[in-house]
Amino acid sequence: MAENGSAGAARWHISRLPSETPLAAAGEQSIRPVLSRVISFVDASGPRSVLMLGGGDPTASACFRTAPEAEQAIVDALLSRKYNGYSPNVGVLPARRAIAEYLSRDLPYKVSADDVYLTSGCVQAIEVMVSILAQPGSNILLPRPGFPLYEGRTTFSCLEARHFDLMPDRGWEVDLEAVEALADENTAAMVVINPGNPCGSVYSRDHLAKIAETARKLGIIVIADEVYDHLTFGNTPFIPMGVFGDIVPVITLGSISKRWLVPGWRLGWIATCDPKGVLKEAKVHQSLQNYINITSDPATFIQGAVPQIIANTKEDYFKKIIDLLRNCADICYNKIKEIRGITCPHKPEGSMFVMVKLDLACLDGIHDDEDFCCRLAKEDSVILLPGSALGMKDWIRIAFATDPTGLEDALERIKSFCKRHGKVEA
Repeated sequence: MAENGSAGAARWHISRLPSETPLAAAGEQSIRPVLSRVISFVDASGPRSVLMLGGGDPTASACFRTAPEAEQAIVDALLSRKYNGYSPNVGVLPARRAIAEYLSRDLPYKVSADDVYLTSGCVQAIEVMVSILAQPGSNILLPRPGFPLYEGRTTFSCLEARHFDLMPDRGWEVDLEAVEALADENTAAMVVINPGNPCGSVYSRDHLAKIAETARKLGIIVIADEVYDHLTFGNTPFIPMGVFGDIVPVITLGSISKRWLVPGWRLGWIATCDPKGVLKEAKVHQSLQNYINITSDPATFIQGAVPQIIANTKEDYFKKIIDLLRNCADICYNKIKEIRGITCPHKPEGSMFVMVKLDLACLDGIHDDEDFCCRLAKEDSVILLPGSALGMKDWIRIAFATDPTGLEDALERIKSFCKRHGKVEA
């Protein structure tokens, strides 16, 4: 403030923040700065449109629209005038009850409304869970490749992250031997993302059972990130981790963002799938309540619409989206097989992504995955996500949930790029 209240130059009592902080490190671990760097290479004056296969929001394509019943539910919630005020910190009861019933459809026991906590999307659900587990000296086991927000939140919360590999030659299954080797008495939990982002994998009942048994043996809970629940289009159906809640306590993270194609509505949840009451005995519920007491809530009118969204959306809508995703996945997988320089070890069966491996030996002058993506953006206006952002150097994530015609165009551009930069075969 100005000295003695005079009109002279102000002196502000704030020091320059250091660049080396947990916050700075966490921010750099996000997908956003990586994609921003790739996009910055696009020639804005170029003749071709930019084709975005790097992000996770399919709603930019007209074919990926939410159900009309979901839109009507929002209108009805607004016009009811019941949801203009603050909500309870855990979320409005009808919404929590509807989500509990929705989750219970696929479980051998019932989840109650008291087991459900509403969040501002699955992103906030991740924030809450990492924060309450971040005790001094504790650690958490994360998949590699995975969703970088987990790394960002653990870094910011000073919670040690230990990474177990997903195995591409086995459908991106969890390396359970690595999990056992990584865990110790300070391990709080392991994270399982199914259906998989970024791999497009869907785990079988048998593999999920093995994960549950391994976690039980180690005495750690499972955080099941199921934001892509039921978005499966291969031979393996979606089975929630909570099915094994009698073997190991499971905390399920989910949202309406992906299945209903409304990521901007920011409505997610944390659900405890714990029929034996282990989490209550460990006071995890109390920790969840305490954290939610000091954070923000999802918009009340969105919460108010949830029961109608879940109850009224027709199966025909879900089938249409699954058929569209299957078609896009087929286009992507089949086109990749034509491209010398990249390979896909496992056809995607779920979510909206696939991981492909760069064969740098076939490419001339391409140094790594980030170099590949930046040059592709500059020369062909196609945006992909470098795998190094996900813990997988010299791999690339392709988001295939887009207009099929645009997807084919993008893959043709990638093919031309690889051909131009390909080494001459001996």
